[in-house]
Amino acid sequence: MPANPDEGTLTALLKGELTVTGEFLWGSNYTFFAEIAWQGETLKAVYKPTRGERPLWDFPAASLARREVAAYLVSEALGWRLVPPTVYRRKASLGAGSVQLFLEHDPEYHYFTFSAEDRQRLRPVAAFDLLVNNADRKGSHILMAAEGTIWLIDHGICFHVEDKLRTVLWDFAGEPLPAGLLADINAFRDKLAAKEGAPSELAAQLNIYLSAGEVAALRRRAEELLTLGCFPNPPASRRPVPWPPV
Repeated sequence: MPANPDEGTLTALLKGELTVTGEFLWGSNYTFFAEIAWQGETLKAVYKPTRGERPLWDFPAASLARREVAAYLVSEALGWRLVPPTVYRRKASLGAGSVQLFLEHDPEYHYFTFSAEDRQRLRPVAAFDLLVNNADRKGSHILMAAEGTIWLIDHGICFHVEDKLRTVLWDFAGEPLPAGLLADINAFRDKLAAKEGAPSELAAQLNIYLSAGEVAALRRRAEELLTLGCFPNPPASRRPVPWPPV
């Protein structure tokens, strides 16, 4: 078994033969369902070609697919494993873009239909969105796999240097951050710190997909959360939830 359980999956997503088999029609950007054949196995995946991205006034052009990969790297660095394995493929049938492992789930069971008990499991999700500055956390972007694992998708508009957080998940506003999450965020902050004047290994990885300013802002948000020590309240100066919320 690879040292990283996702290593084989990441290799398959990156190098396997990708065939588009369908299209998701409800999103703002072109998103496709795909199958990937690799070493006798077939994986299901979600493929988001860069050239299918709708331009946004406040995010750099042709950057959304790369942000999907950055979100996966942050999730892994935190040890929270909230984002399915995701890669950036330079060669695919519709051009370069992100490719993410598709996980079987019930699309009708999401944040707005979760039980009270399952909602209580979402503190790491709320903390993750604060760190990545998620500008579009809709209820349907929080999934639950058949075995009960929570997964997060759609991170194309994250990591802006300015505060852009828009999320449906304000359940824990004002609550202290659990000690375990604070410890993980502290370790994550340290992983982003420069080493002898050079970017850390994690920062160098993220610099492939984000600007230097965005990586610096990510570390700053980690520091701010550690100082605050609790989940913040929704901002009164702007709309704090996405539209539509689902």
